[in-house]
Amino acid sequence: MHILVLGNTGYLGAHVAGHLRALPEVRVLVAGRSHAADITVDLATDRQQDLAALLAEAAPDAVVNCAGATGGDAVTLAEVNARGPAVLCAALRVAAPGARLVHLGSAAEYGPSEPGVRVTESAATRPAGPYGATKLAGTVAVTASGLDATVLRVGNPVGAGAPPTGLPGRVARLLADAGHDPDAELRLGDLSAHRDFVDARDVARAARLAVTAAGPLPPVLNIGGGDARPVRDLVRLLAQAAGFRGRIIEAGSGGSARSAQVSWQCSDVTAARDTLGWTPTHTLDASAAALWAAEGVPAR
Repeated sequence: MHILVLGNTGYLGAHVAGHLRALPEVRVLVAGRSHAADITVDLATDRQQDLAALLAEAAPDAVVNCAGATGGDAVTLAEVNARGPAVLCAALRVAAPGARLVHLGSAAEYGPSEPGVRVTESAATRPAGPYGATKLAGTVAVTASGLDATVLRVGNPVGAGAPPTGLPGRVARLLADAGHDPDAELRLGDLSAHRDFVDARDVARAARLAVTAAGPLPPVLNIGGGDARPVRDLVRLLAQAAGFRGRIIEAGSGGSARSAQVSWQCSDVTAARDTLGWTPTHTLDASAAALWAAEGVPAR
C-alpha cells in the first residue's frame, strides 16, 4: 500500500507519518514545501494541473492531508486551509480518483457551543474567526469532492512538537525560558475556557485507522478527548512536568479573542468509536509530559 502524507514536517503531520511508517507492507511518501520531502508540494500556490501530474506519478492508494496553517493573517489562512484542500481534491479527481483521502479538520469549525454539551458531527458549524472559517471551507471542499474521503475534525491537540502558535506549545516555551527561578512569573490570559484536548499520538492513530478502514467512511468524524477541561488544567500539568517554581498569573483581560467567544468546546467521539474502533488512550497528564519532554529541558 502506498500512502502519501502532505504536511509531514508539521506538528500533526510528523506524528501521522511516523505512525504510518510503523505499518507492515506500507510505503509512506511525504510531500511538502521542504526539499527533504519525497515530493515538493505547496498546496497554497501550486496549480491544479501540476499537482495532478505529481499525484499521477506517485500513484498513492491513500492520501493524508495534514497541511494547514494555525496562525497568520486571513489571506495566509485562506490559502493554506481553504484553497489547499480544494486544489488537492481537484487534482486527485484527475490523477488518483480511487485513492482514499483523509483530511485533518478542526473542532474550531463548530464555533461556540452550549456549556456541558458534547457536539456531534451533525451540529451547526459557526466558526468564531478566520482560522475556523478557513478550516470549514477546506472541510466543505473535501466532503463535496465526490472522492472516497473523510475529514477528521480534531480537537485541541497536545503532544511533542506542539508549535508556539498554539497555547500548549507557547506555554511550554515560556516554561523553558523561565527555568527553575522561584521568582519567575508566567503571565497568561484568562485560562477558564474549557477545551477538548486530544493527544497527538491518538490523532495519528485515528488517521491510520481511517486510511486502512474497509468501505466508505462518514464525511466527518470527531477526533477529540471526549471531555472538556479548563485550559488552566493543561497549564498546571505543564508547570508540574517542568518543575516550575514560580507564579502563574492570569491577567483576566489578556486572553485570546477566541477564548472569549468560545468558552466551551467538547466533541462527541461516538461516531469515531463506532466507525473506526477508535477511542482516545492518552490522558492529558501523559500529553503534557510528552510535550514537555520534547522541549529537551530536564525538570528538577
